[in-house]
Amino acid sequence: MSGTRVILVIDDDPGIRFVLRKALERAGYVVHEAGDGQVGLQRFRELQPDLVITDIIMPEREGVETIVALRREVPSMPIIAMSGGGGGGADYLAMAEKLGAARTLHKPFSLAEALEAVDEVLAEREESRLP
Repeated sequence: MSGTRVILVIDDDPGIRFVLRKALERAGYVVHEAGDGQVGLQRFRELQPDLVITDIIMPEREGVETIVALRREVPSMPIIAMSGGGGGGADYLAMAEKLGAARTLHKPFSLAEALEAVDEVLAEREESRLP
């Protein structure tokens, strides 16, 4: 079970944030939201979440910049990147992986896919902490 793990969802689409938050809360996670990467970084610093899920194409600070900033601050932070495209969705997701995203989700994705990715990434983080 996920216990009280905290997840930060960063996406400029309030509908995506809402659906992810509801699904993750039902799975037992505590979820916080941010509407862009700039606010997301502020929330990240306040919350110190266990996992960040970020969109790639957003106003203010887009997802690739956000991933770079997160990696700079906490190199071991698990990140899941998601994108619906914007012309080169697969390219953006490949770039996110190269920058350290543990998983990528191509929009539209199912809630089952998202929950599986979250569970796997957090399990991998726990395993890496074992002596």
